[in-house]
Amino acid sequence: MVAQIDLGDMRIEVLRKDIKNLHLSVLPPSGKVRIAAPRHMNLDTIRVFVISKLAWIRSQQRKMSAQEREAPREYLDRESHYVWGRRYLLKRIERDAAPAIELRHSKLVLQVRPGTDEARSQEILDGWYREQIRAAAPALIAKWEPVMGVKAGRVFVQRMKTRWGSCNPASRSIRLNTDLAKKPPECLEYILAHEMAHLLEPTHNARFKSLMDLFMPQWQHLRDELNRLPVRHEHWGY
Repeated sequence: MVAQIDLGDMRIEVLRKDIKNLHLSVLPPSGKVRIAAPRHMNLDTIRVFVISKLAWIRSQQRKMSAQEREAPREYLDRESHYVWGRRYLLKRIERDAAPAIELRHSKLVLQVRPGTDEARSQEILDGWYREQIRAAAPALIAKWEPVMGVKAGRVFVQRMKTRWGSCNPASRSIRLNTDLAKKPPECLEYILAHEMAHLLEPTHNARFKSLMDLFMPQWQHLRDELNRLPVRHEHWGY
């Protein structure tokens, strides 16, 4: 069940869930405010909670409005693309053969069939980014499982519009944003550690933060670094 709270020019989306506590989120890129609330909590109680968090909400929205965006991609020669935090210039080759991608020094070589349009070019490159994450994730999971004393389940990699990752503690499955392959490698490790910590604590409460402080003392620095990096240029819908 979805409800709304209006506070001046701010509209808050309220989602009812089978949870015990309120969870407030400010979602990129526009700073949309969403709150997950226990099913039987009344709207007045939720409104008072949101009012108490207005300063924090405004602060998050200002950060998002100032965040750099990637320029729209056309998949043409000498266009900038990022792989693990490094900048590469695109080299497009049209050839009547299976699509392929290769890194050559400072170039990202994209081989496509003649007449391949932007949408298909993006699909090919996104698929390649997905494979980079799939190749890198197992070693990181193997590193952190004994440290945290947890066992992760399946890992899914997909385009995600509002978050870098997610975890389902019940199935132990983890989802990762394809765009993490564009960011420095330590950002992927931070997100994986973050999601694996949810296997111990499902919410972002004080215990969760204490666990992150214990396992990865620099986690807040890595979070801030990731949030400062350019994000994909696209219309983010909800």
